[in-house]
Parts: sequence; C-alpha cells; structure tokens
Amino acid sequence: MNPFTIKFLYKIIGLGSASGLVYMDNSLFVISDNSSFLYEYKLQENELSKIKLFENNQENIPKKDKFDFEAITLKEDTFHLFGSGSTSKREKRIIYNLDSKKTEEKELSNLYKKLKENHSIADDELNIEGALFCNENWLLFQRGNGANSKNGVFKIKSLEAECYTQLVEVSLPKIKHVETSFTDAILVEDKIYFLATAEDTTSTYDDGEIFGSIIGRMDSKTFKIEFAQKISDTQKFEGLTLYKKTETEIQFLICEDNDSDVLETNIYQLTLNKIN
Repeated sequence: MNPFTIKFLYKIIGLGSASGLVYMDNSLFVISDNSSFLYEYKLQENELSKIKLFENNQENIPKKDKFDFEAITLKEDTFHLFGSGSTSKREKRIIYNLDSKKTEEKELSNLYKKLKENHSIADDELNIEGALFCNENWLLFQRGNGANSKNGVFKIKSLEAECYTQLVEVSLPKIKHVETSFTDAILVEDKIYFLATAEDTTSTYDDGEIFGSIIGRMDSKTFKIEFAQKISDTQKFEGLTLYKKTETEIQFLICEDNDSDVLETNIYQLTLNKIN
C-alpha cells in the first residue's frame, strides 16, 4: 500500500461535469464532458474564463448530442482534446494552440473505426478516457466499462487512420464485484499514473452506481502495473494532472465528475509518497 492524503482544494463555480484537466503556470485548463468550451481557471485569482472551441458553443449539452470530451493532453504548446468515441457524435479531436489561440477541428471517425475493427471492439464499446504522447507514440486509454469489459491502452504512431495500431489489454483491480476502468492517465518522467473508477454499469453511455476510485502507476513501455491504491469509496475521479513533486512525494490535482447539470466542480489535491 502506498500512503496517500487527499484534501479538497477548490470549488469552481460555472463549470460542471469536469472530465480532464492540465495544470500549467498556476492555471488549470479543464474540459467538461457535456460542454464545448475549454475552461481556464486561474488559481490565485479564483477566476474562470471560457475558450471557444466551436462557432456555436454550449454547456449542459443533452447526452445524445454532446461531444463527450473525456481526454486532454498538452503536447509542446498545443492542447489536444479527444471525444470518447462512444457514439458517432463523440469522434472529434480539437487542437488548441496556446500561442496563436487558434483552434482546429479534426475528425477521429476513421481512426476510431479502425480501432474497433482491428481489435474486435463493438461500436458501443469504444470509450477513450485518457490520452498522452510518449516514446514517439500516442497512447489512448480505453475504459472497459461496457458489457464486454476490455481495459487497455491503444498504442498509435499517428492519429491518422492509415497508421498501425496496437491494443495492450490491462487488468485493473476490482472494488466489490466491479473491475475498475480507466478515467484518465498522465506521464510523469518515465511512468504513467492513472485514475480508474468502479462504476456498476455495462454501458459506455449510461451511468451507474459508483463504488470508488483508485490511482495507479504503470511502466510506460510495458504497461505493467507497478501499484494501485484505492483513494475513495464513493467518488468518481475523472481528471488527473501533476501539481508538484519533491524527492519524497508527488502531488496531483484531480477533479470529480458529479454526473449532473450543476455547474460546479470540486478540485482535490492528492499526495503520494514517491516509490521506486
């Protein structure tokens, strides 16, 4: 067991259903799974602003229409936002450049189709919840919370449909009778830290009862899990970002998805002892 502490840090008013976040220069950049904005929350000023990603932007988008942005990662000076792929409307990638402030929209439908066909995943089983770039590959984290549960990491050279893809299946710990499934992942040095939640559902579309969440670490080349630690019995933690690290401990900020239309988000600080 890896000792940890978790404490409430911020309540962000005006942002709901947070699904991913990146800490940078004393700001949190946050995505929501039912919004078409990218949010920036300045920690010292307690100030929230919205970055438009589309010509017509909305919040609290109905479930059947939402883009379901579940993964955000920073590559050099550019954010990449990924739709989950769990329906045909959720197959977009948004690129936002921090320097130019320009937004570009990319379709992921062909790539997601290839992932499903190549790795025997049903149309309603794909569910991308985390993304990062590591060792010259894109890694997309499949949340295996469908009827034919399959947690895994897609290893992809390019985000174009013509690229070679590999799926490394990953077995995650259970809470009660439910296997946890990925909700986010980030790279810290040469290790991947991830969040996973046990949700009592066999659908990538419908929500279920939450039995708790874990944080874990895996090797970035073999994807072998090095440790996993339960951090809550009731909460669904969806977003993970590095906050601070020292020689003895590592601190993350994590966000909680309340699966509701209430426009507020709780941010917690999670501290782990560093282990080899």
